[in-house]
Order: sequence, then structure tokens, then C-alpha cells
Amino acid sequence: MNWKTAIAYSTTIIVWGSAFPGIKIALQSYSPEHLALLRLLIGAVVLVVFAVIKKINMPERKDLPVILLLGFLGFTVYHGALSAGEKTVSAGAASLLISVAPVFSAVLAAIFLKERVSKAGWIGSAIAFSGVALISLGSSHSLSAVAAGILLILVAAAGESCYFVFQAKYLNKYGFIPFTIYTILAGALFMLFFLPGTWTEMKQASPASTYAVIYLGLFPTILPYFALAYVISKAGAAEATSSLYLTPAAALIISWAALGEVPSWLSLFGGILTLVGVSLPLWAEKRKQPLPVTCESLEGDL
Repeated sequence: MNWKTAIAYSTTIIVWGSAFPGIKIALQSYSPEHLALLRLLIGAVVLVVFAVIKKINMPERKDLPVILLLGFLGFTVYHGALSAGEKTVSAGAASLLISVAPVFSAVLAAIFLKERVSKAGWIGSAIAFSGVALISLGSSHSLSAVAAGILLILVAAAGESCYFVFQAKYLNKYGFIPFTIYTILAGALFMLFFLPGTWTEMKQASPASTYAVIYLGLFPTILPYFALAYVISKAGAAEATSSLYLTPAAALIISWAALGEVPSWLSLFGGILTLVGVSLPLWAEKRKQPLPVTCESLEGDL
């Protein structure tokens, strides 16, 4: 891995990890729906300018319904539900819960794309959701409030999973960056439903919360997608997406430094279980891959 790829790799993990505590700061003054709206609007404005400068073509009309649907699931549902869930769930726990998205992706791929889920995949799913249960039990909030927050974050993870599972055909057609721009604009369009009352909330918000919203719109909503696209182009999709398992670690460290959040031992253990469960199918798949034949291995056989 060269230094440019390493920088892009680190940027993806750190910036995405910073989104979770950023949401928590913004929620001190903003409602979840207005936070998600402003975040996507800021990102959409920047991306429109980028698209004009780079002369990115418009999508074909026949693809608009799918782009709108995927934008709704991947951005409207994801950002709205995640922001609402973080009202009662800590930033670090939220990042761990979002990491179950690959489990939803595997199930969706099995149902709709007829991809087979391995035995390791089912075992990993059970372990991951056991970790989710421990995260909820380790929270300092009331169990009912935490359960509602966790459910919303799992809805966010499911929306994100739908977005990633069903985008492949359109990524091949349009490319990673243009398609991401189309879907973020679609997600922002649906969030306009929550526009009433936004200006009043902005006038009453604390500077720290408003700065957090601007940061979320300019950086975690946009930058990681460009960085991830670069890593995929240099290291491949599997290597790039596997790196995202480090995002919760970044979120936990940043949440501790910025918010003073210290997860309970039970939540931390639940988070470890969740990550183990999610990554188990990947480990199992790598173990099945044949080892490359090298001079050293041939010498050992002689």
C-alpha cells in the first residue's frame, strides 16, 4: 500500500468515525430530522458545484426511479434514522450498531440476488446480534428508550445495506462518484419534507451545534465516498470495505476525546462480539482461498 492509498484509507475511517460524535453534538440544538436535512442539503450543494465543474452527465431518465429509491434508502433513511437513534444511544455504541450492516446485506443478497449465505455467515449473524443485545443492556439510559434508539439505528443499517446491495449495476454504468452524487441529491430531495421550522431552529441553535452540522455536511457526508472510491481503484473493493470495520474504533476514541463518553464494559464486550460476528464470514472466506505457490513453498516440498 503506497502513501496515497494509506492516506485515503485513514481518511475514510477517521472522517466516518467522527460523524457519530458530530451527530451527538449537533443534536444538542437540532432535531434529528432537521439535522439530517441540513447535513444532506450542505452536501448536495457542494456536490452540485463539483458536478458542474467536472461536467458530470445527468443520469438516464429510465434510471431515475431506482436512483430516487436508493437515495431514499441510503441517505434519507440512513441519516434520518441514525440521527434519531443517537438521541438515546451513545455515539460509540451507534457506530458499533451500524457495523451490522454487512449482516443485512448478506441476507438481502441471499433473498433478492440468490447469493448463498455460508454457515459462517449465519453463525456470524447470530454472534453479531448477541453483541447488539449486550450493547443495549450496557447502556445508561432506560431500556425502553435504548431499545427504541437501537431499533432506529438498525433501520439505518438496513437502509444502508439496501443501498449497497442494489447499486452494483448502476455503479458499473455510471461510476462510483457520479452515482454517489445522484443518490445523495435524491436523498436530500426527500428530506425537504422536513424543511418547515428549520430556519427557526437554526436561529436558536448553539454555535457548536451549527458548526457540527456544517462539518457533517461538508466532510462525513462527502469526503469518505471520494476517499473510498480511490482506495477501491487501487486496492480493490474487498480490501477497501474491510477497512471500515475500524470505523467504530475511531468513533469510540473521538467520542471519548470530544464528548467524554466512556462505554461500559458490557457495551464494549457487546461491540467486540458484534464486530467478530460481522467479520467472521470474511475470515472464513479468506481461509478457503488457496495459498499462492512460492519458491519457498516449493523448496519445502522438495
